[in-house]
Amino acid sequence: MKRTSTAASPVQAWREKAEAAMEGLAPRERLAVRLALWLLGLALLWWLALAPAWRTLSQAPERHARLDAQLGEMRQLAATANALRDQASGQVIGRAAALRAIEVSMSTLAGTGQMSVLGDRVSVSLSNTPPQALAQWLAQVRLNARVVPVEAQLNAGTAPQGWSGTVQLGGVSLSEN
Repeated sequence: MKRTSTAASPVQAWREKAEAAMEGLAPRERLAVRLALWLLGLALLWWLALAPAWRTLSQAPERHARLDAQLGEMRQLAATANALRDQASGQVIGRAAALRAIEVSMSTLAGTGQMSVLGDRVSVSLSNTPPQALAQWLAQVRLNARVVPVEAQLNAGTAPQGWSGTVQLGGVSLSEN
């Protein structure tokens, strides 16, 4: 006995049509259709559930190695930061020694910088200074003179990869003793 409903859902209507089509097939053909549907279901299960998980599992060692490398870099940066913090909290050098250290470090700028002393600050004017030289110079004045940039007005220069402008250095080492 078949049920017929005028308000059947689209899924129910599709299912009834499929059952009617299956009834019209020979037993051997019904078996072939069921087998094909099972294979299609297994293929969908593989593509949607198992293959992505398998791919993630196979990529895990590479990701783990990459994250270990990043962790090593982070630990190295933390050690450098701690060393700089320990050095900065060390003994303060005198004003004369700090000024000498800044003057010596000016050679790093390869003639692209001019230094002038303004009270408890040192102003350095830069003209097309290469970024690498500027970074190295800043590291030297921080470590050797124990001063830091307190103000900087820098612009990208017209020369390839050059910086122009001024950097004001200050710190306890430059204050009047």
